[in-house]
Amino acid sequence: MHGSQQHVSRAIFATALVFSAATAACARKDEAADGATKIVAVNVGPENVTVIAVSTLSSGPAISGALVADKTAAIRAEVGGAVIAVLQDPGARVARGTPLARIDDSAIRDSWLSAKSAVTQAQLASDIARREQERAEKLLAAGAIAENALEAARRGNLGAQAQLDDAKARFASAQKNLDNTVVKAPYDGIVSERQVNPGDIVAPGAPMFTVVDPRTMRLEGSVPADQLGAVRIGAPVKFTVTGYPGRPFIGTISNIYPSADPQTRQVRLYARIPNAGNGLVAGLFATGRVSSTTRDGLTAPLNAVDQRGIKPAVVRIKNGKVERVEVTIGLRDEGTERVEISGGVAAGDTLLVGAAQGITPGTPVKVSAPSDRPTAVKN
Repeated sequence: MHGSQQHVSRAIFATALVFSAATAACARKDEAADGATKIVAVNVGPENVTVIAVSTLSSGPAISGALVADKTAAIRAEVGGAVIAVLQDPGARVARGTPLARIDDSAIRDSWLSAKSAVTQAQLASDIARREQERAEKLLAAGAIAENALEAARRGNLGAQAQLDDAKARFASAQKNLDNTVVKAPYDGIVSERQVNPGDIVAPGAPMFTVVDPRTMRLEGSVPADQLGAVRIGAPVKFTVTGYPGRPFIGTISNIYPSADPQTRQVRLYARIPNAGNGLVAGLFATGRVSSTTRDGLTAPLNAVDQRGIKPAVVRIKNGKVERVEVTIGLRDEGTERVEISGGVAAGDTLLVGAAQGITPGTPVKVSAPSDRPTAVKN
């Protein structure tokens, strides 16, 4: 009796073990099945997202060229002689009338003194001739002289006046030559070049200085002839300059050449650029774009739009998941590398850019915070 009870107990215990093992196996199988269907969200860095925003877009032909001063004066010698002093060096800021150099005026001053003396003599002769005419007119009225005597006095007065006018003209020319021995700045500006040194002998017309007015610069560039229709006088030009990376400048088109270069098929044009702070200098290379069309709209970076398919598309994050949306694009701004999106998205939508655009649609994503957050400063 005791042996049969032990046999029954063992059978019950074995059955319990088998049932427990089966239950555990089923539980593990269910857990594995649940794990297979659970999808983990993909972390995306802030550098791989962009937000649709309203901004201003500009479109037009590209332009490139060099900067030159809008006002440049090549100052040449008006009289010949030896340069006895050079008063300004390149880079000096000068006001209108500031002396730049002096030319020996010894011979010219002698001519000036002679011309001045001739004026004095001619003035005396003119005064005497005028008084003679007045006296002859009174004598004729009194019947003391004949009519021909008055005519002679009048001719003498006219001749004396002509000699006085000639003497004054010669003196004015001598005065101008004397003044030209002091070379002066024609307007406010900066001396950009100096071609003479003390002791040099210069002839009339010899180059001496170059003075530029830096307050207004000019971009001398060109555009393709087939894009000339998008260019007009007064159109704004946005450009950047070598030496000023990331700093935009704005000018306006002031002149357009009436013909294209037969070799390059380019049309030259000038754009005036205010330079109140004198930050720009002549000779720098500039590249930019004529803003022939400008408008506001929803925009996104060019690299956020996939244009490889039949229709352009973007990869958007909506409700925490990735979705691919076809869009309609409009104006492109090559300067800011943005494009207008006129349909398919709304302001504030978050788009994926770069490698993140390859994430499969429907995948949950989570945008991580920037890693360069400022840390609190402990006192």
